[in-house]
Amino acid sequence: MNNATHPPGLSWDDYRFILAVGRAGSLNGAAKRLAVSHPTVFRRINAIERALGARLFERAREGYAPTPTGEEVIAVAAEIEARIGATERRLAGLDARPTGKVRLTTVEPLLQGLLVPLLAKFRRDHPGIVLEVVTDNALHDLGRREADLALRPGSKPPPDSLIGRRVARLAAAVYRPRSLRLPRGAGADDLAGMDWLIPDGSLGDIAMAHWLRRKQYDRGAVLRANSLLALRDAAVEGMGLTMLPCYLGDAERQLVRVGPPQPAAASDLWLLSHPDLRRTERVRVFADALREGFAALQSRLDGASVPGQSG
Repeated sequence: MNNATHPPGLSWDDYRFILAVGRAGSLNGAAKRLAVSHPTVFRRINAIERALGARLFERAREGYAPTPTGEEVIAVAAEIEARIGATERRLAGLDARPTGKVRLTTVEPLLQGLLVPLLAKFRRDHPGIVLEVVTDNALHDLGRREADLALRPGSKPPPDSLIGRRVARLAAAVYRPRSLRLPRGAGADDLAGMDWLIPDGSLGDIAMAHWLRRKQYDRGAVLRANSLLALRDAAVEGMGLTMLPCYLGDAERQLVRVGPPQPAAASDLWLLSHPDLRRTERVRVFADALREGFAALQSRLDGASVPGQSG
């Protein structure tokens, strides 16, 4: 450990609560990280401070700010967490059997639109492996074993601390409700003044959101959402135009594609894992199955024409 002192009498569970509050800066944020209630975090932090006889956090309207003592304890907690995570990854890496549990984190549109058939096939081929799938726009920390694999769209390569493989290219296009008629000859570049359904700020970094801003179609937004599935469903109900990955838009018969896929709105699909898990057999075989599955789906992901869908 570093030069920070180890406060006596604290369990790892105590450190978890201190670390969560320190990282989130609030009780609500810590409660979400720990999957407990706000009052539980409040009582736990107060009890820890009473046991230590020291204040770890200053309470303010803006949140919880660590005191100098709190900063020292948070540093110790982070180091303990890192050591526990490294030990777990090393132990997991020793397991050469294709059995056990594999935890995957991804975004919900991929799960609903593509992944479930791949997961079903994998289970048939590897009945000894139990799958856990978490859908969230937030990127779970693979270093802390919040997940074994992450499947994420994005335009940037993964950080050096992770192993990343590009498994697919996701085309995207503009879609209109089948009931909405556009002027004859109108294409994706001629849609100013229309009602638009667009990603909100939490999805502002995705390629589709950048494309919409460049076209200034965001000025016509009548709905913003943090879910591509919500945007698709709103378009089906006739609320306006939207941009979707082609695998989502083409599968919905009440939507019609407006023009071809837009290259600038496409994104790569990355499969990420931690280097310590690369020799774990159950993780390796699942990663291989995902890569093979998405390779077989690439024509659909490219936005190949679907009968009745081109507009």
